[in-house]
Amino acid sequence: VQLQASGGGLVQAGGSLRLSCAVSGITFSRYNMGWFRQGPGNEREFVAGIARNGDSTNYADSVKGRFAISRDNAKNTVYLQMNSLKPEDTAVYYCAASTIAAVSTTSRFYRYWGQGTQVTVSS
Repeated sequence: VQLQASGGGLVQAGGSLRLSCAVSGITFSRYNMGWFRQGPGNEREFVAGIARNGDSTNYADSVKGRFAISRDNAKNTVYLQMNSLKPEDTAVYYCAASTIAAVSTTSRFYRYWGQGTQVTVSS
């Protein structure tokens, strides 16, 4: 199983980035997908999640209205569009796959994890 996250980089505050996570080795459409992040000195935290068929999403309060998660089951890929970025969004962003019924905000319910992509937002 591989989850390959990409799209991170350095951006100024107020800018945008689009993260992608290409998944292989599992039946992608059977998994809810999530994005988590871990900033310097912080614990890993939930950012956004999306249901198997894309009809339900969930966001952390800190990113609501700025970030949007989506998926393309034909391409086995999940995306995270990040707009109006702030310095506090600086973190390593991880994608993850979960088999539980609900779109969970809890990392322990996610079975497979990608390697992470660094997002740095300068002020």
